[in-house]
Amino acid sequence: MIFDRLDNARTYGVLGARFATAFDWLVRSEPGMLAVGRYDIDGSDVYALVQEYCSKAPENGMWEAHRQYVDLQYVVSGEEHIGFVHLSRTVPGEYDAARDFLPLQAECDFKIKLVAGDFAVLFPHDAHMPCMSIDPVQPSQVRKIVIKIRVADGA
Repeated sequence: MIFDRLDNARTYGVLGARFATAFDWLVRSEPGMLAVGRYDIDGSDVYALVQEYCSKAPENGMWEAHRQYVDLQYVVSGEEHIGFVHLSRTVPGEYDAARDFLPLQAECDFKIKLVAGDFAVLFPHDAHMPCMSIDPVQPSQVRKIVIKIRVADGA
């Protein structure tokens, strides 16, 4: 997992061409002006999902991981926690290859707080629970861009 601010995005182009493409698109886009939905950046190899939602209590969250894609999760506005645990310390459910979604059961090792301008890069071995409220009594309206970066060709 990588946690940083968008100001440092250019640093991560060294991870490969697809990462450079994703970060370049994120830096050049106007995230507050994009409509909710999918944006193909480099076909199905790199694409963005613009999302808006209300954060939720951890007991309503879901642990997940992916096999084919890395998640680059960037908070445009609002704030949330993302729970994190290494995949090796989880109990996997049934993998859905069509959605590249692996549901998990896990106990949280730690959580990071993302506020506007923060991003997290979550690799296939990074089990995560996104969208959690920082204050369970007062959820936050969140606008987030999740860029999916293909790192594997199959399940």
